[in-house]
Amino acid sequence: MPPIDTIELAQSLSAAASASRQRRVLVLGGEAGWARAEAARLPLPDAAQGLWIGPDAPPGWVACAPREARGQLGREYARVCLDAFAGFDADAFGAVAGTLVGGGLLCLLSPPLAAWGDCPDPACARARGSPAAGDRFLARLAGMLADAPGVCVLGQDGRLAGDAQARRPIATPVAAPRIAADGCVNPEQRAAVAAVLRAATGHRRRPTVLTAHRGRGKSAAFGLAAAVLMAEHGRRVVVTGPSLAAVEAVFAHAARRLPAARRTRTALTLGEASLSFVAPDALAEAPPQTDLVLVDEAACLPQALVLRLLRRCPRLAFATTVHGYEGSGRAFALRFSARLDAETPGWRALSLHEPVRWAAGDPLEALSFRALLLDAEPAVVDGAAGHPLARATIERLGRDALAADEALLREVFGLLIIAHYRTRPQDLRQLLDGPSLAVWVARLDGRVVAVALVAEEGGLPADLAAGVAQGRRRVHGHLLPQVLAAHCGRADAMALRGWRVVRLAVHPTLQRRGLGAALIARLANEAAIQGLDWLGASFGATPPLLTFWRRAGLLPLRVGATREAVSGAHAALVLRPVSTQAGRLHADLRRRYLESLPQLLGDSLRGVEPRLALELLARGPSEAPAPALDPAWRREAADFVAGAREYEDALGALWRLAVDALPQAAAAGRAHEALAMKVLQKRGWEHVAARAGVPGRRQVIALLREAAARLLD
Repeated sequence: MPPIDTIELAQSLSAAASASRQRRVLVLGGEAGWARAEAARLPLPDAAQGLWIGPDAPPGWVACAPREARGQLGREYARVCLDAFAGFDADAFGAVAGTLVGGGLLCLLSPPLAAWGDCPDPACARARGSPAAGDRFLARLAGMLADAPGVCVLGQDGRLAGDAQARRPIATPVAAPRIAADGCVNPEQRAAVAAVLRAATGHRRRPTVLTAHRGRGKSAAFGLAAAVLMAEHGRRVVVTGPSLAAVEAVFAHAARRLPAARRTRTALTLGEASLSFVAPDALAEAPPQTDLVLVDEAACLPQALVLRLLRRCPRLAFATTVHGYEGSGRAFALRFSARLDAETPGWRALSLHEPVRWAAGDPLEALSFRALLLDAEPAVVDGAAGHPLARATIERLGRDALAADEALLREVFGLLIIAHYRTRPQDLRQLLDGPSLAVWVARLDGRVVAVALVAEEGGLPADLAAGVAQGRRRVHGHLLPQVLAAHCGRADAMALRGWRVVRLAVHPTLQRRGLGAALIARLANEAAIQGLDWLGASFGATPPLLTFWRRAGLLPLRVGATREAVSGAHAALVLRPVSTQAGRLHADLRRRYLESLPQLLGDSLRGVEPRLALELLARGPSEAPAPALDPAWRREAADFVAGAREYEDALGALWRLAVDALPQAAAAGRAHEALAMKVLQKRGWEHVAARAGVPGRRQVIALLREAAARLLD
């Protein structure tokens, strides 16, 4: 059989893709120079743009580095070329797969598929901090590409493999969806537009939430609704999202319906009506006067920021991808729906199922879902049956076995997705190939019901530790030892070895049943058996999380001064020593933490929630209590409780009482929160009154007296 010509193959694949309104995949598997040269020969369809992910884009293609692929959200291409020789970025693959329209062709440049998993990969080398061959993720991907529908694999020798049907002509071409007079392409999209309009014109504080897979027309529905509000009602609409580029589809669909409107870079105006982009942080800080706020790709934004928008904007519509490269919209929806129920009862949910950007049954969508586990779900378990803790077994999984067992991998990754809404495809690669990473699971009747990802850190030489402590060096990985060295001044912490819990997930139906605590206890015991020094974690601090880790024996040693961009929370570092040497380090750092925290609460942590402030102060179950309050301070505080001393005259005693007694308080009620806000965080009287739900200063004073009385007892 004569060698296959690359251009002829691409043309036949494109013809089949166009006739079916689906996408096709062409893998050029060989040496880098050959694959790049062949891809550069591919002509672009007339007036169509092509996107080139990787270096040295040919003329006429839009060049994009893998790390910038997220910026392509909202754009559409007829051709996409992904150069895996520059490093296969799983996030970039997931992102650009959604930009390819029906009839489009994805060209993947790679080593021969049979050898890909054994080839050094620059992206994996960057993640590991050193070049390495042997890649479970790529070997798994290569196996899927070899037998996936809609994928043709062309080798450097001109031989063709893969799906022979992918390039055959389609007998009956699939027609493009008909656009109705209202701009909608199907009843689902029409219902979505109506739901968005209700958010703008119906009762206030009843937001609409649209969820769908990519390519279902969520952004189009936003644009169509905005056009109706502008043309028929003269309304002002604001749209926000991860970036201006990410909401381009909203502007494009609105502009298509409003030919007389004037378009600028960030706005579309029609007389007094407008559709304008405002960055999400600026919108949350100072919401402009507007009739509706559209939040596109809400799962891409920090959840704390989304909640601020919910509270500050009375008319809202949200849209998010159910399973996307940028994060799990399903996990986001589960968390967000609980807040919507609490804060905006009567909110509306609507899901879009029918694809718009391509036809149903699209091979590339199926491939990306399967390869990246975008639709992985936790195992189905009966949360009401028996006592799960008594029947659960805990074990460490070998990652070779995990990569070879697709059902097990889906259970593990499905739990991780549901537990953390910012889970991305790159996390799947980290799960399979991350350096010094171990996977521990709890099983119930053979099903995975809890997962802990654990990274081994520390054991670093003294000269390197000194450089990190002095701010001159950074080491790939080793998060906890470096924080203790660089921010706590303990270079000796870098010599100690320990396990950092990178991710912990428990099945939603079995939470608060002791499974997570049992998994952490097993890890601490195993770490001690293996001669390690500590078990630790770092996470965005919330009261429930701090309570969980404290009860597991992991206590805070440091809290970040600023909020993290992703979680919107302050990062907390918690640690449990399992060796004598680590015990001494922990005791010293814990003492310094408890001494400095009251000062931080009046400074960089002044804005944290009072419940969080109290939890940060709390002592561990085995920690010694603070010394008894000095008798003189105690008399002053007692005089304040009795009404014999004004607040300002007793402030010193109250501060000392709060510092010494709040960490050991049995329960954190409204009075304790008021004491933390006023005395430790130095909040104003009006602010404390508003948070406590009382009229003013006099009632706050009463709460302070109540708190002081309880603490003195």
